[in-house]
Amino acid sequence: MNSHTSHTKAIRAQLLASMRSGEYAGCQRLPRESVLCVKLGISRTQLRDILASLEREGFITRRHGVGTVINRHVLDVQTRMDIEVEFLDMIRQNGHVPAVASISSGEEAADERTASLLRLPAGTPMLRVSRLCTADGRPAIYCEDVIEKALIRKDYTEEDLKLPIFHFLQQCCGVYPYLDLTDLRAVPADEKLADLLQVPLGAPLLYMEEVDFDIDGKPVFCSAEYFADGVFRHTVMRKKL
Repeated sequence: MNSHTSHTKAIRAQLLASMRSGEYAGCQRLPRESVLCVKLGISRTQLRDILASLEREGFITRRHGVGTVINRHVLDVQTRMDIEVEFLDMIRQNGHVPAVASISSGEEAADERTASLLRLPAGTPMLRVSRLCTADGRPAIYCEDVIEKALIRKDYTEEDLKLPIFHFLQQCCGVYPYLDLTDLRAVPADEKLADLLQVPLGAPLLYMEEVDFDIDGKPVFCSAEYFADGVFRHTVMRKKL
């Protein structure tokens, strides 16, 4: 990620924070673009890119003759399933103290399911990284990420694996996921998941099977994510076209 993109993301996060709990928390609308540019220290083009992304995600609505309306009913949603949020941030946004309780990794050969998802031959060498995240000390999310070993370009340490998977992909693989397709369904906790998430055997879990693709449409990793019940309220925003 280049410095311009990092700066834009930081300004976007700053503007979101200002709408939620800062300078614009009590406002129905944002100031005019010319005023915002000065306040944020950015160009009109950069601001319009940020506002366009916020509008796509429903946080604001730009209306001719009215201005930029802040959609508080969207801003107040704690967990958006249609927006990619790292696990620890997701837990934090839901009012809990996040932590990574355990992390492990191992090498394996791609089974038929993984090979199919990533368009690889069965038996391709893979790296599997497993993480257990807690909310206020309670097990909340268990995730297994699977990456083709050939994508890893440099040696890595356990500290690298503790980072969110997207950081690992960028820093150690030079891979930048562009979008993902995720299958969602409820599954019962088996013995392994019941033990990890400290729930009764057979308890319902929200399961997400995610495949991430780069900008060229190549699948670059897949993950299995399990969410314990009672920690999150997941919401999806869908615009009516």
